[in-house]
Amino acid sequence: MSKSRKKWLLPLTLLLSVSMLLSACGGDKKEAASEGGTAENPVELIWYTIGAPPKDLDKVEAEINKYTAEKIGVTVDIKMIDFGDYTQKMQVMAASGEPMDILFTSSWAFDYVQNARKGAFMELDELLETHGQGIKEVLDPAFLEGSKVDGHNYAIPANKELPAQDVWRFNKNLVDKYDLDISNVKSLESLEPLLKTIKENEPNIVPFAVASDYTQTLPFDYVIEKLPMAVRLDDKEELKVINFLEAPETMEAFKTMHKYYKAGYISPEAATTTSTQDLMTSGNWFLDRANTQPFADNMWSASYGYPVVSVPASDPIIYNWSVMGSMQAISANSDHPEEAMKFLNLLNTDATLRNMVDSGIEGVHYKKVSENVIENLPASKDYDMPTFSLGNIMLTYLNPEDPENKWDEFKKFNESGEPAPLLGFNFDPKNVTTELAAVNNVKEEFWAPLMTGTVDPEEFIPKAVEKLNAAGLEKIMVEAQSQIDAWKASK
Repeated sequence: MSKSRKKWLLPLTLLLSVSMLLSACGGDKKEAASEGGTAENPVELIWYTIGAPPKDLDKVEAEINKYTAEKIGVTVDIKMIDFGDYTQKMQVMAASGEPMDILFTSSWAFDYVQNARKGAFMELDELLETHGQGIKEVLDPAFLEGSKVDGHNYAIPANKELPAQDVWRFNKNLVDKYDLDISNVKSLESLEPLLKTIKENEPNIVPFAVASDYTQTLPFDYVIEKLPMAVRLDDKEELKVINFLEAPETMEAFKTMHKYYKAGYISPEAATTTSTQDLMTSGNWFLDRANTQPFADNMWSASYGYPVVSVPASDPIIYNWSVMGSMQAISANSDHPEEAMKFLNLLNTDATLRNMVDSGIEGVHYKKVSENVIENLPASKDYDMPTFSLGNIMLTYLNPEDPENKWDEFKKFNESGEPAPLLGFNFDPKNVTTELAAVNNVKEEFWAPLMTGTVDPEEFIPKAVEKLNAAGLEKIMVEAQSQIDAWKASK
């Protein structure tokens, strides 16, 4: 029997009726699901997560499944979708009822809040109590509290850095080769002499690695990620919603990016390139921008196999999107929600499983230097996973360069973050769904070209604002302001 989009929204009584009907059609499957799996006859979970699938995924998955079958009677079929394609493909598959049990969601990819409200994810409050106690013990309470939607948890956040802080990352081989001083770099404009040096001397290097999902570091707290309405970071009282495209600092940043694009510092295909992973693997880049965490340079250097250094591009700030920056949900269509929660609980509490998923197979992809320190082997290039997206990072092994107190430093970093103005506010789109759909369509036309510097902002920003307003942006902003005012009054 095929699943339908409507199954997201069925009331409990109808779900029970459907369950009884499915039992009549295929009782064996439902009976097995209700009984749970065993080591000999495990339940297979379908797990969709973000990132380009590495070459050795199948090999590592086989080892993961030997371990989880023995531990909890569960195996996983890991399906990975690259960063630039993830949201669109997941929207289509979730809406069509594609079989899935666990899925990556966040504030920036396959939007957590909106999809929770649509009914795409299972409410997890009870499952956390029955099969997720380990998660509750290890996870910073701020993550579970800060990621509630209308009072309920619909996904498990990764235990990671709580604030967001941008950095400029550099390929240290090139920094050293040209004896470049990066100590005074912070603003976008301050990068120009460094980029110029690389462009003039390294014809095979991309000076500024940028892909279509690039977003400028600007002083705004966005009402909805990757939509142009925001509150200024220094606006703690009024919380006035503005179209950030009309802010003067936005125009200046986009003009600088366009200047860099015309100078050849940015790839001509940046606006249509979904990932810079190939550049990272090959080392044919000089600079990019990334979100950091304590000792991130060590992690990146170990992952890429050559030294990476970084300098701050912003202050550490706790946004909704950083609290919800990496989460695993259980699909509302899952036939195995209890097993899915058991797997997520193990992933977040069991160091052996967490490191296998993250780093691969001991003796193949890495070797242990001590109990919790590893060195990558040459085959590690065939199994490179996005660590932040896979659960509790505080279980992951240290690199040789990492200090023993790395996770204590993470806790200090989490405590250092300043709350963003809209932290705890989640926009409810139900009154403007038509306008949001239209605005999203218009945004797709302008967002990547403007962010990557591909187009002249003095020409394109006025066009974008006109089209966005025609699609209903101003109405959405009025609705957002009304909701923010009510939220502010209730605090």
